Amino acid sequence: MTADAPADNPYVADPPTEFEPVADLNLDTAREQAEQLRDAIRYHDHRYYVENDPVIGDRTYDTLFARLQDLEDTFDLDRENSPTQRVGGEPLDELESVEHVAPMQSIDQGGEKGEVQEFDDRVARGLADAGFDPDERTYFCEPKFDGLSVEVVYEDGIYQRAATRGDGEVGEDVTENVRTIPSVPERLRGDYPDTLAVRGEVFMPTEDFQAYNRERIERGDDPFANPRNAAAGTLRQLDPSVTAERPLAIFFFGVLDASVEFATNSEVYERLPEWGLRVTDLAEKADSIDAAIDYRDRLLAERDDLPFEIDGVVFKLDDRAACEALGSTARAPRWAFAYKFPARSERTTVRDVVVQVGRTGRLTPVALMDPVEVGGVTVSRASLHNPAEIERLGVGVGDEVRVKRAGDVIPEVAEVIEAASKGTVDFPESCPVCDSPVERDGPLAFCTGGLACPAQLERAIVHYASRDGLDIEGLGEERIQQLLDAGLVEELADLYELGQLDLTSLEGWGMQSVANLQDELAASTEPPVDDFLAALNIPSVGGATATALARKFETFEAVMNADREHLQAVDDIGPNVADDIREFFESERNYEAIERLLEHVDPQPYEVEGGDELDGLTFVFTGSLEDYTRSEAQEIVETHGGSATSSVSGNTDYLVVGENPGQRKRDDAEDNDVPIIDEGEFESELEARDVLE
Repeated sequence: MTADAPADNPYVADPPTEFEPVADLNLDTAREQAEQLRDAIRYHDHRYYVENDPVIGDRTYDTLFARLQDLEDTFDLDRENSPTQRVGGEPLDELESVEHVAPMQSIDQGGEKGEVQEFDDRVARGLADAGFDPDERTYFCEPKFDGLSVEVVYEDGIYQRAATRGDGEVGEDVTENVRTIPSVPERLRGDYPDTLAVRGEVFMPTEDFQAYNRERIERGDDPFANPRNAAAGTLRQLDPSVTAERPLAIFFFGVLDASVEFATNSEVYERLPEWGLRVTDLAEKADSIDAAIDYRDRLLAERDDLPFEIDGVVFKLDDRAACEALGSTARAPRWAFAYKFPARSERTTVRDVVVQVGRTGRLTPVALMDPVEVGGVTVSRASLHNPAEIERLGVGVGDEVRVKRAGDVIPEVAEVIEAASKGTVDFPESCPVCDSPVERDGPLAFCTGGLACPAQLERAIVHYASRDGLDIEGLGEERIQQLLDAGLVEELADLYELGQLDLTSLEGWGMQSVANLQDELAASTEPPVDDFLAALNIPSVGGATATALARKFETFEAVMNADREHLQAVDDIGPNVADDIREFFESERNYEAIERLLEHVDPQPYEVEGGDELDGLTFVFTGSLEDYTRSEAQEIVETHGGSATSSVSGNTDYLVVGENPGQRKRDDAEDNDVPIIDEGEFESELEARDVLE
C-alpha cells in the first residue's frame, strides 16, 4: 500500500529547491519549515526505501535534507526523532524483521566539488585533533552502486542470513531470497574468519534489466522505472522461487563485523575475494582528495559503458584506525562521502499528452514522445506531474523538449527547447475514466469519484482484502485484476455477489478455490469496526488511526457521521486528517458505494479485549522469537495492558532476547539495570500473571 502523503506540505510534490537565506528567518518560521521538511522527508524516505516508488529525484531530496540540517544547526532546533538523526526507511510488514549485528549507516553526500573539498577539510581537522598526521591521509574510492544494500552474515564459513538495510538498525529478513543470487556463496573459501558480517549491494545488470523489462511489457505488466527498483522489488518477493528466476547480482564492499582485523579499507577489498565474496574491480586508492575527484570524473565519463548502474562514487578514508577515531554522527560516518553524478538528460519531441488516473485518484499528465535514449534507457514517455507543471513549462504537442531522469529515477520533461504548438495542453475538467468532476488541490488534480471510480477500484479492492484491511485470503492482485477484466466487479460490494459459475468460468479457478474464496468473503461480513475502517483506505487513516476512531466512537455509523470538531477530539487526529475523513464520507459516490457495501457487511462495534494483567510493565524485544513474531509478542503485551517499546530506557521492565539479538539493546539494558530474559522466561512471566493458561 502506498504511503499517504502529508497534507498541505509544500515539500512533497514538486518541492522547491531554492530557499530564502536562513539568516532572514525568525525562530517560529524556522520551526514551522523544519517540521514540514521532517514530515516530507519521512514520506520520501518511505517511498524510496520501502515502496521503491520515489516521487522526487535524489538531488531534490538532498537539497531538502541539507535545508533541514541547516535550519537545525542555525536555530539549535530539537533533533529528537528528526530524519537527520537516523537512516531513512523501515521494514515491510510482510517480511520478518531482524536486527543488524552492527548499524548499517547512510553516507553524507553531495553533487558539487566544493562539498567534497569541505569533507576533506573536516577529515584533516578531525585527524589532527585525534593525534593522526593529516598529511598522511589517503582515500579508498569505489563506485556508488544503484541497487539495494544488504547485510550478509556467515558463521564458521557458512551462510546464515541476509537482511535489507531497513532503518539502519533493523531490516527485513531476505535470507532465502539472497540465497538464490548466484554470486552469494553458501560457504566461504580459504582461511575465512569464524564470524563475518559483510555489506553488499544487490543490483540487476543493465542488459538483463532491459531484457526483463521487455518481457514485462510484452505480457502487459508495467515496466520497472530503473534497475534499482527491479532489484528491490525482486529481493522483497515473498516467494524465493520468483527471486531465483530474475537476474540479480551482488558486489560486496564493506565489513560490518568480523573476528579478524583489517588495517585499511583497501585490505577489505583484497581479503573478501579470497573468501569467495565478489567485489568490483573499479575500486582504487587515491593519495589525495584531488586524485579522488579525478577518479570520480573518470568513472563519470565511463558510466554509460558500464554493465550496471552507478549514481556516483564513494570516498572512504583508507586507514581504519583513523576511521574509528573520527567516528560517526547519528546518521553517517565522518570518514566517508558520496560524490553524486548529475542527472542525465536528452532532447525529443512531444507527440501527444494523455492523462492517467492513478490508484489514489490523482490525475497525472504524461507526454508521449519520439523514443530517445536517456542514460542508456529508451524513454518514450515522461511525466508532466500535474496541470500546474504544464502551465509552468508552457508545453504543448509538437514542442521539442529536454527530458531528464531526475535522480536517475523518473523520466520527466525538464524544459521546452523549441515551441511548435500554439498553446499548452488543455487539462480535463472531468475524470477521463469515470467522468466525475476533477478537483484541484494546489498544483495537483484529483478525481472525486473515490470508491466508484474504476481507476481507483483495483487499489481499493487490493487494500480491502490485504492484511491491512480484512485479510481475505485468495484475493490477491492477480485474481482481482481477473475479476475486473471480466467485468464481474465494478465496486467493492460486487465481491459479495460473485456466484460460483462466475468464478469457475475464469482461468485457474477450480471448485475448491471458489469455495475457499466464498468462505473467506463470508467470514469477512462481520468485521470489527476498526478493521473495516482501515479496509476502506480512507485518506490519512491507517490501522492505528482506525483503532483510535473505533475506540472513540464505537460504531461505524458514528464515525461516518462525526463532524470535524468531534474527529479532532481523537488522539493524533488534527484538522487536516479530520478534513480528509469528512471529505471521504461526504463524497456522494463514496457514500453510495459504502451504502451498497453495508448491505453485505455489518461492522461490529468496538470492544476492548484482553485485560490489565500487564498494566504498568514495559517490554522491549530483540532478536527472533521461536513461538511468536515480534509483532505478535508486542500485541500480547499491549492487549493485556502493558507497553511494548522499541528502545531500552530506565523505564523498561524487561528486555526479551531471542535468536540473533542486537548488542546495543543488551548493552542499554545492562547500563539501566534492566532484567534480560529469554523467550521461556517471558512466557513464564505471562503465565504467572494469568495471561497464558
